[in-house]
Amino acid sequence: RKIGGLSPTHLIILAARPAMGKTGLAVTIGLNAAKAGHRTAIFSLEMSADQLATRILAEQSGISSEALRMGKISREDFQQLSFASQRLAELPLYIDDTPALSIAALRTRARRLKRRHDIGLIVVDYLQLLQGSGRGQDNRVNEISEISRGLKTLAKELQVPVIALSQLSRAVEQREDKKPMLSDLRESGSIEQDADMVWFIYRGDYYHEALRPEMPSETSSEADKEKYRVWEDRYLELRNKATLIVAKQRHGSTGNVPLLFQSEYTKFTSPSTKDYSDYGYE
Repeated sequence: RKIGGLSPTHLIILAARPAMGKTGLAVTIGLNAAKAGHRTAIFSLEMSADQLATRILAEQSGISSEALRMGKISREDFQQLSFASQRLAELPLYIDDTPALSIAALRTRARRLKRRHDIGLIVVDYLQLLQGSGRGQDNRVNEISEISRGLKTLAKELQVPVIALSQLSRAVEQREDKKPMLSDLRESGSIEQDADMVWFIYRGDYYHEALRPEMPSETSSEADKEKYRVWEDRYLELRNKATLIVAKQRHGSTGNVPLLFQSEYTKFTSPSTKDYSDYGYE
């Protein structure tokens, strides 16, 4: 309801610090689009097609990515995996894992997919791994600006929404309030200007985990035990909760969307309850 769906010609920037789950959320959106019959292209510049397929199978089968990588699956799991693989094979999902693509090469490949398969959504993971024309190599900000403009032009040319993942600067880690802001877009150039929407992922449990005090022992002081109890209570409140921050929306309102995050499957879902009182975003 907050974003009103993905509109053709729109460039959506999905940004987060590492380990927040931006690839997981983008894949979830792409899968949902494919299930709804919209042919989806994922340009995975960071992960190989095999790695991405493992993630997708984990989400679809309910078997953790770690278990799939290690081959630790039961007979029941194998059956689930078989069903999930079959469902996945039937989806109109196209993965291109060519590394170090230039923005020009990506646009050429996207046009070909549009011509051959009439794709309705493009996901790029992630923007900073694309290369410019080479003219702006002496200036990374100019190169990123060229790439973001190229992605916006592609969305308009093919009449499809483009979701481009982006890194955030380390400035997030250096301040007390870890919630991302538009100024955190790394080497931002004209990313904010070119984007129709900017989304951030924030997970309070990730940052609270870093504050974990030493586990108290029987001989620890009451103060140390209380300190750990307070930390643990807060962690249990925040665990598996995430917030999608809609920081910019050219044709709508900004705000926060509560989500649930299942780290073992790198999967985001909507909360089943309407109690959104504490998603680590106060």
